[in-house]
Amino acid sequence: MSDVPSVPTDFIRQIINEDLKTGKFGGRVHTRFPPEPNGYLHIGHAKSICLNFGIAQQYPGGLCNLRFDDTNPSKEEVEYVDSIKEDIHWLGFDWEGREFYASDYFDQLYDWAVQMIRAGQAYVCDLSAEETREYRGTLTEPGRNSPWRDRPVEENLDLFERMRAGEFADGSRTLRAKIDMASPNLNLRDPVMYRILRATHHRTGDRWCIYPMYDFTHGQSDSIERITHSICTLEFENHRPLYDWYVEALGIYHPQQIEFARLNLTYTVMSKRMLLELVRAGHVVGWNDPRMPTISGLRRRGYTPEAIRSFCAKIGVAKQDSTIDIQLLEHCLREDLNRRATRVMAVLRPLKVVIENYPEDRVEEMDAVNNPEDPAAGTRKVPFSRELWIERDDFMENPPKKYFRLSPGSEVRLRYGYFVTCTGVVKDPKSGEVVELRCTYDPATRGGDNPPDGRKVKGTIHWVSAAHAVRAEVRLYDHLFTKEDPGDVPKGGHFTDHLNPNSLEVLTDCRLEPSLAASKLGDLLQFERQGYFCVDPDSTPDRPVFNRTVTLKDSWAKIQKKG
Repeated sequence: MSDVPSVPTDFIRQIINEDLKTGKFGGRVHTRFPPEPNGYLHIGHAKSICLNFGIAQQYPGGLCNLRFDDTNPSKEEVEYVDSIKEDIHWLGFDWEGREFYASDYFDQLYDWAVQMIRAGQAYVCDLSAEETREYRGTLTEPGRNSPWRDRPVEENLDLFERMRAGEFADGSRTLRAKIDMASPNLNLRDPVMYRILRATHHRTGDRWCIYPMYDFTHGQSDSIERITHSICTLEFENHRPLYDWYVEALGIYHPQQIEFARLNLTYTVMSKRMLLELVRAGHVVGWNDPRMPTISGLRRRGYTPEAIRSFCAKIGVAKQDSTIDIQLLEHCLREDLNRRATRVMAVLRPLKVVIENYPEDRVEEMDAVNNPEDPAAGTRKVPFSRELWIERDDFMENPPKKYFRLSPGSEVRLRYGYFVTCTGVVKDPKSGEVVELRCTYDPATRGGDNPPDGRKVKGTIHWVSAAHAVRAEVRLYDHLFTKEDPGDVPKGGHFTDHLNPNSLEVLTDCRLEPSLAASKLGDLLQFERQGYFCVDPDSTPDRPVFNRTVTLKDSWAKIQKKG
């Protein structure tokens, strides 16, 4: 028996703690993360990764394998394998060399299938897929035995060997387990174990033309790897009796399958089928589009592994399905970025300001705080000159009451700069659009400090020196869907009916402070008063590109305060 460490208590860890007390698995804790390499991982998989690898880390001597359940070669690609490994490492976990594939066990699985045929526990069936569904019955009606259910053992052995040899057409025959066609659990009504499928496998090539089904592979792979706790999502709860039946019928080591609720997020779809449709139909620009819930998409958008791990810890592990408000995920992100992101100034929709009483040839270096949450981050120098860019939204020619930003005759504080007063407005003679502001500054307010006469201003705005500004493209991302549950559609509708037409706005003429010219992938940035941003992989030295990760507004924090 093993000592039970002090770890977060959820029902899965309670089961593990009890098993450690009783010595059920000899004091071992060995989990696995078993993705199918048929798509990119998403935030729901991140929950499973954090759970399986996290449990292994928390218990002394704990282990977690990475195993690819690659039993469907028609949908699997090496690209997906590589992306899955990259995502797990990025999240901060490692399988320590224990990288396995279900295809590693194809020979053993075939031998076990033969063993079951010899024991009268499996038979070759000639029913078509449609006929098999018809014979299966319903939730309220028992199934019917296949006409081929009582084939002699020797005939089954011969046919199964010929299936492997490629004598029969795809889909013409299957190998089925002989269990109970009247079982109330439809998964136990003689489930298919093998099907004929001519497809090149990403690892075994064309060596096989028959492939095991997931249910026949899952438990046996766990058994081979000596997994103790096989943690699955709730949709596999009804499959557990079949998991148990196979390992018991074969007389092999028996892991324990435990199910937990999968992650559902508002304004998000998690179905691989739906995500693939978004990619193929061009609704997004790939699996790593920053609007996608894929881990690679979140990474490109600027999410941090720390924020995702924090989110997974906060939502916990439950037995019943529920939907988590995406605002909680964004709250976890803001919490992390607020502590670590460097503050910078960026003007996304620029409006020219000329300070008429500021010397034309003067450039000052203003001290700007890099992160008020982290004094160790220090300060940086920001150039200040006669001509500046400010945010177009920070000026109104005819402002309403309580508008404290710039307007004709009003005074504002330029962050880290000076107090300035708007003295004039220049407009385009044709359109009437404001194209330039004329201002004066108060030299006694350098650094944005209050002046000696004690007057105060309520408005503070950011700015960028026009002569030193870096031109950049900025992509403003929002939720991909307009409906909390995009999959909730009326008859005849489609989940893409709820796509958000404003999920991406591209600004091509933004002006940024010069320090951002040196920004690189992975930098954590807060554009002051705008939101959190990151460098996009499309960025080049000549044309920087930044993605908005999340806005500054934290709706979840407000929800918490309201109770």
